[in-house]
Formats: sequence, structure tokens, C-alpha cells
Amino acid sequence: MSKLTFYIVDVFAEEKYAGNQLAVFRGGASLSSAEMQRLAREMNYSETTFILSETEREGGFDVRIFTPMEEIPFAGHPTIGTAHIIKKEIIQKKVEKVVLNLPVGQIPVTYPKGARGLSWMKQIEPVFGQQFDPVVLANVLGLNPTEIDDRFPVEEVSTGLPFTIVPLKNLSALQKARVRLDQFMPLVQDAWAKGILIFCPEAHSQTNHISVRVFVDYFGIPEDPATGSGNGCLAGYLVKHRYWGQPAIEVCCEQGFEIGRPSFLYLKADEQDGKISIWVGGKAITVARGQFV
Repeated sequence: MSKLTFYIVDVFAEEKYAGNQLAVFRGGASLSSAEMQRLAREMNYSETTFILSETEREGGFDVRIFTPMEEIPFAGHPTIGTAHIIKKEIIQKKVEKVVLNLPVGQIPVTYPKGARGLSWMKQIEPVFGQQFDPVVLANVLGLNPTEIDDRFPVEEVSTGLPFTIVPLKNLSALQKARVRLDQFMPLVQDAWAKGILIFCPEAHSQTNHISVRVFVDYFGIPEDPATGSGNGCLAGYLVKHRYWGQPAIEVCCEQGFEIGRPSFLYLKADEQDGKISIWVGGKAITVARGQFV
């Protein structure tokens, strides 16, 4: 394996060393799947991505995404972070859109004028899975069942990577939630969704609308500081269940505050003719460049 250039990117961060960090490798086409998996394990971020080609194929750039444990078909912050590197380091000019070819399909990342440095990722239409007894999730999270908002279901949702969405009543419940692994692992082992996203309609900052926490112990990550795919699932859930009584939302989510990695994700979604469209926005910042030998 020859020298490979890689970049470290902070995604969904207002400043460096916040948000969710990502390693992005160029020259991925020279690597086998086993080598990519080994590098992802060595980097040990929640995800590491590999750009397979520096020219477009069918209008997009081929990219693969790995956690330290396995390849996954889609994830939000790796998509925005990798598109950022393609735009800055490969295309090297202003563009309105970068498209990634991922196993779930083509995912466009756009850069609208006047968007305050935000990248916007268009996600595929959400798919909804099974609903769970709230008492089961309360046990998993070490909460009282009365702290789950029973006006809305506990439900699996996927826009390429599935999560179980758990609505909580307030910030106090969200902050004290703790995953009980003896309850968590049996629940997710055979479930479609391997991660749990909890949220509430309160935030640390009055300028934000929702607080979110994401637990992905199944993938070896106790808590994720910023989850684009999970929040995309949340956006579809909020629209489907008319959380604010409307078939459209435009909100800012907080995530990562409980682990000292404050992140800000912007969600837009609407439902028309029975189809839900979802966009997830956030900033991406290059913090380092290196070579892996």
C-alpha cells in the first residue's frame, strides 16, 4: 500500500474540534475492502470514508463509508464531510453541488448562495419500520416510562441507515438518559435499527428548537456527537407524525452537548402527495491533512 493522503474534517461544528470528526482518504480505488476496513479501525473515528475516483461517474463521485467495525451504506456527516473535501481539494473551485455515489444511491450535497457556509444534503425518502413498547425503551435508557412522550410512537425510521426514534418530554429526561447495555444489545441485535435517537422539544440555547442524543454502542461508539443520518430520520418522523401540527418543518437541532462536543444540525422536511422530502444542513471544516504509510 503506497502513501495515502487523508484529511480530518469537523462536521456540524461552528468551530474547530467540535462537532463530529471524520477521516477522508483519497486514492481509495487502490485499496481492497479489507485494507479500507483496517484503516477505518486504525483511524477509529465513528466513520472513515474513501474516495474511489477523482473523476465523476454518472454525475457523482464513488465513495465508500466504514465504521471501525463494518462498511455501511450511508451516513450523514461522512457524506457532508467527504463532499467538502471533494469540493475543496479535488474540484478546487466554487460549485453549487457535489454528488456522492453511495450504496443507497446518489446523494447530492448543495452549497446555496447566502447559506452562511452551510452544506445541505438531500436524503432519500424515509422508510418506517416497527414500533416499540415505550416501556422497553425506558428500561434500555434508564428512564421512567412517564418521561417518554406517549403522544407519539417509539418507531424505527431509515433514510439509508435506520434508527429507533424515542420522543422525550423534556431536557431533564434527555440529559439523564443512560444506555443499559444488558438491555440495549439484546434489543438491537436482531432489530433493523442498531442505533437509538432520543429527542425533546427543549434546547440549551433559545435559538435552537430540539435537543438530540444518539447512542450507537452496537457500532462500538457509546454516543455520537452529531448524526446527519439520524437527524434526517428524525426529520421524516417529525413530519409524518405532525409533531408541530404541520406537514413541513425547518428547525435547528443541538447534539453532543452532554459529551462536550456541541453540534448544530439544520433540518428541513415536507410532505407532498404522500412523499416526504428531507434536507440536512451543517458546516464542515478541514482541521488537518496527513499521509498514511
